Amino acid sequence: MVQRRHYISGGITSAVATKIALQIYKDVVPVFIETGGHHSDMPRFIKDCEAWFGVTIKIIQDTRFKDHIDLCEKLKVINFVSGAECSRTLKKRQRQKFQKANTNIEGQVFGFEYDKKEINRAIRFKEQNPETKPLFPLIEKKLNKAGCMVMVEKAGIRLPTMYTLGYSNNNCVGCVKGGMGYWNKIRVDFPEQFERMAKVERKIGRSCIKGQFLDELAEEKGKHKLPPMPECDLFCEIEMAELESPRLQGILDGCEEI
Repeated sequence: MVQRRHYISGGITSAVATKIALQIYKDVVPVFIETGGHHSDMPRFIKDCEAWFGVTIKIIQDTRFKDHIDLCEKLKVINFVSGAECSRTLKKRQRQKFQKANTNIEGQVFGFEYDKKEINRAIRFKEQNPETKPLFPLIEKKLNKAGCMVMVEKAGIRLPTMYTLGYSNNNCVGCVKGGMGYWNKIRVDFPEQFERMAKVERKIGRSCIKGQFLDELAEEKGKHKLPPMPECDLFCEIEMAELESPRLQGILDGCEEI
């Protein structure tokens, strides 16, 4: 049996991409890659999505690590220029391992949304990972995050708690890619996670924020400027440079309105 796989990041765009994939493709298998660092509301959202999809979501995980902070402590690393080690180890390598074990995959569905930077990431992902045979239903249907949010709510599904708390994505609590404003919000909403990461930073001598340890972060820094963050997904290492017009047109040819 030839199958298509979709890897769910736990966000609303991922959920909608899965729903569309189930409607337009055959033999779709939704896969959630657990990092251990998600908000405690995540299992509820996954169960709600299963009811919406009408299929069971397969969960895979690198059980060597409790979560992303545990990984940082054990591997003594946080971020590289190319991306976050937790995303690489806990998500990307798990996808690759699963992909290698399932050779009958005809295509893999990814939740890049209909947004200029996201389209650019999709282009680069396809160029750098042709073996995945990627499919981009949100781009094809011209759906952005706002549209996905409407679809999820219309389905009667309560948005993940991280969104209702004011975060732009449903990443791990205490995402290592966050800036000063993000971490000061984490300090207020999840003080235990803030302190835990701050201690790990000092222990390994590395920090989430370039040139700034969390235990030295002034509470007013970035307080009213919480920048949007990319979804902590399987393609967070893709460079987000400006699009070149011919390449943009190539991926948009044939797109339809939903």
